[in-house]
Amino acid sequence: MGSSMILILTLTIITCTNLVLAHEPSPLQDFCVADFKSRVRVNGFTCLDSKQVTADHFHFRGLHIPGNTSNPLGSFVNRPTVLEIPGLNTLGISTVRVDYAPRGVVPPHRHPRAAEVLTVLEGTVLVGFVTSDPENKLFSKVLRRGDVFAFPFGLIHFQQNVGENDAVTIAFLSSQNPGVIAIANAVFGSNPPINADVLAKAFQVEHDLVNKLQAPYKL
Repeated sequence: MGSSMILILTLTIITCTNLVLAHEPSPLQDFCVADFKSRVRVNGFTCLDSKQVTADHFHFRGLHIPGNTSNPLGSFVNRPTVLEIPGLNTLGISTVRVDYAPRGVVPPHRHPRAAEVLTVLEGTVLVGFVTSDPENKLFSKVLRRGDVFAFPFGLIHFQQNVGENDAVTIAFLSSQNPGVIAIANAVFGSNPPINADVLAKAFQVEHDLVNKLQAPYKL
């Protein structure tokens, strides 16, 4: 076998290995219900003894209940993960319902461990995501009932109700525990706070504005 062929095979193996490691592992049994009492900590949860598993471990009640949107954002996120549905452990999926008041918004955020597919159940919702640097290109669309939109893995995205009535969306994510990083909260509300000089230079604004943005998180 020539050296060029060996190089190609080596690169292929490395690439495939990286692709495998980049996603949650495939289950090696029918299910692996999370055992929250186990002291063993892995990337996920250890498996509960299958003899103790019941249908309730795969069940969650309440996603049909409208959320309270009377808050500054005008939205409510109901996000059951593996912590609420232990049977999700190792399945690599979870779901979320969002309720929006008129003009309500889910601010720019990202899921560090998941891609997302969103469906509009009621209302008219503006959605969008931004690609990574250096392009920082915005892909945006106004969705109506029955429309579906996909947010790629880890990219910053947002939603806003642009209709006159309440809106509801439901989404499915490619992780049992996708996580969420709200950009504004993370940047201006970190604990301890990021140095104001760093943020002033990063956003090209005055220190007073940075201090004003950080102030609500310091109460």
